[in-house]
Amino acid sequence: MLRKFKLLGVLLAAIILSISTQVDAAPNWNTNVIQVTGMGVAPPHAVSQAHSAMMARRAAVVDAYRQLAEVVNGVQVDSETTVEQMILTSDIVKTRISAVIKGAVIVSEGELSGGGYSVTMELPLFGGAGGLAETVIERPTAIEPFPTPAPDYRPPVDYNPPTIPDYQPPKRSSGHYTGLVVDCRGLGMINPVMSPVIKNSNGNKIYGHKNLDYDRIIREGMATYAQSMGQADRAGSNPLIVKAIRLDDLNATPVLSMEDADMVLYENNSSHFLENIAVVFLY
Repeated sequence: MLRKFKLLGVLLAAIILSISTQVDAAPNWNTNVIQVTGMGVAPPHAVSQAHSAMMARRAAVVDAYRQLAEVVNGVQVDSETTVEQMILTSDIVKTRISAVIKGAVIVSEGELSGGGYSVTMELPLFGGAGGLAETVIERPTAIEPFPTPAPDYRPPVDYNPPTIPDYQPPKRSSGHYTGLVVDCRGLGMINPVMSPVIKNSNGNKIYGHKNLDYDRIIREGMATYAQSMGQADRAGSNPLIVKAIRLDDLNATPVLSMEDADMVLYENNSSHFLENIAVVFLY
């Protein structure tokens, strides 16, 4: 019995040492992955070098799980809801989120030169089974069709996309766009969410998860957030580029002018880049 209490004390000491670190990790919205690195040191009264290494690793794993939980809780599902809010209102979601975190993958680990141990874990935001999306994004009862452009809309003869540093857009090719880039630069920092929406200036949604194949967005996500066109591969080699006029819903929702929203919907009728979730938000 005394030995059990000693072992429990060692584990508690390792856990206490592990939780002293600060969490500065955040989701990578370009790769759609959460990565954290847990750090741990062994308690001073470890009985052997092997025991010391084992306790340091245990502490690092505990620290990594703690960090993942904190980052996941802060993930914005949509413009109004965080994962933490969903957990507080549903024990089922809480149980599922806990299982997702426990399923995180260790991608690297090792002893530190100055003593202690580090463990790096990754948790996919998307990717199907094991990803966070399947737990927090609701499956719609049916796929809603995209809105249609105004009946009198005609595409511009000469469309000049927003100027983007170090990027020369391909020659405009109506009907053959490979994706959509929404330029949100200069509007304040966009708030990344798992289930983003694009609206027109009248407040009508032109893009949302209910318009898309649910299983595909759970695997691939709905968009990426890029700081440059070099990170905008998701939109392909010939993207349609439009400039957002503002950010709504706590800076989570890009808003397009009516003309640009109609152009996106008109071109999508031919190229189907929205259905193919080839969308990038440039910030």
